[in-house]
Amino acid sequence: MLEAQGISKRYGATVALDAVDLGAQSGQVHAILGENGSGKSTLMKVLAGVVAPDSGTMTIGGEPYAPRTPADARNAGVAMIHQELSVCPDLSVAENVVLGAEETKLGVVRGARSRQIAHEALAKMGYSDLDVTTTVRRLSPASRQIVEIARAVALDSRVVILDEPTSSLGRADVEALFGVMDVLRDSGKAVLFISHFLDEVRRVSDVATVLRDGRQVGVHPARQLSDAEIVRLMVGRSIDELYPRTDRKEGDVALSVHGLSGIVKPEGASLELRRGEVLGIAGLNGAGRTELLRLIFGLDPVVSGEIQVGAMGGAGSPALRWAQGVGLLSEDRKEEGLFLNLPIYENVGMASLNTAVVSPAREAVTGAEWIGRLGVKARGPEQPVGQLSGGNQQKVALARMLRHGVDVLLLDEPTRGIDVGSKETIYRLIDDLAGEGKAILMVSSYLPELLGVCDRIHVMRRGELLPAVEAAGATQESLVAMAVA
Repeated sequence: MLEAQGISKRYGATVALDAVDLGAQSGQVHAILGENGSGKSTLMKVLAGVVAPDSGTMTIGGEPYAPRTPADARNAGVAMIHQELSVCPDLSVAENVVLGAEETKLGVVRGARSRQIAHEALAKMGYSDLDVTTTVRRLSPASRQIVEIARAVALDSRVVILDEPTSSLGRADVEALFGVMDVLRDSGKAVLFISHFLDEVRRVSDVATVLRDGRQVGVHPARQLSDAEIVRLMVGRSIDELYPRTDRKEGDVALSVHGLSGIVKPEGASLELRRGEVLGIAGLNGAGRTELLRLIFGLDPVVSGEIQVGAMGGAGSPALRWAQGVGLLSEDRKEEGLFLNLPIYENVGMASLNTAVVSPAREAVTGAEWIGRLGVKARGPEQPVGQLSGGNQQKVALARMLRHGVDVLLLDEPTRGIDVGSKETIYRLIDDLAGEGKAILMVSSYLPELLGVCDRIHVMRRGELLPAVEAAGATQESLVAMAVA
């Protein structure tokens, strides 16, 4: 259905794509794998008409294909659903589905026809019960994603590109999305699927193309690839132990929470976190995990309960928590965790500026030191954070906490949306910090990493924090059973 040959793209001295070949067949889900910075996003932007390649050729349905704009790609039958969804929240479902391709009569949009088109597209995907007159703002993230995919179905797109579609979804919504992908495959679409979750790749994909440093390094049947093989292809080296664990010595209690309740969630949560320990919190999206961390850090009001940091008790503000040596890594790094337009060194030093006069030169030197210490891939400390890959952005957010010298780290989905190589780096960093005596409280929706990184794991269920279990004796199945009971 879609064939690309010799696609190359250079940005100055940086080679983003180096003679990449790709073939996507009808009735097939084709996974595109690679570290952040491997060229995945650039290749997808070329296919979707967002970026023009420097060289190479493409065909779609056997015909020459050279889109100069996303509109050209859409008219040729290529639709891209970005990780950051491009829906209009104040328009209805129907208006979003036909957006850019509205049928008109005498210059007036035919509303009834728009609703019919939207309903038919959703019905093909198994979502005929979704009200097409509902404002998209009122929908869940999963339903918004379905609306955007319905737009591709309504336009009868021949190639559908899904960029990290599951990164913000819960388990049930992920399975529903996979059902939609099955429908697309069975209807003869060519589906390109980008994901950092290797189990998902095997679950839904037929074929996997692996990119590394802008080059294609292999095309393989997806279900025959092991995690170790995928990682070796992606990063160019073997990772014998994805979850490094050195000997940890638990120390004194660094953080204790007793009967903590927020306005809605959590309800009466209690936990103890010791120095040298990694304590995990599992649970379904919406169970109250993020709300618990926000209460501890002072971002949301405490209705009842006690929080004690070391010998100091009581509720507090974020400024007080910073002063007590507590840092929070937000699950939404772009909206809450980073200043995307500011350089790396300003992001790293933002929490540590306590003087009236700041020396940019001195801050840049310090920023460069942290770039080296955490292995941030960047041109230098002056590069804006928004230009970095997701994994490197996360390292910058962690660097800010570490530069401030925090002893208690609250990590909310620390590896969401980043590649396997960067995940391994962050896992190793977490292990090193625990070895140094830091206390780490970690929320994650990805159960294998909780089991691999943590010493003990709590499960949050509908606002209730269940007693912790030893990670060594838990399984994914047992954690899920606790979360849904």
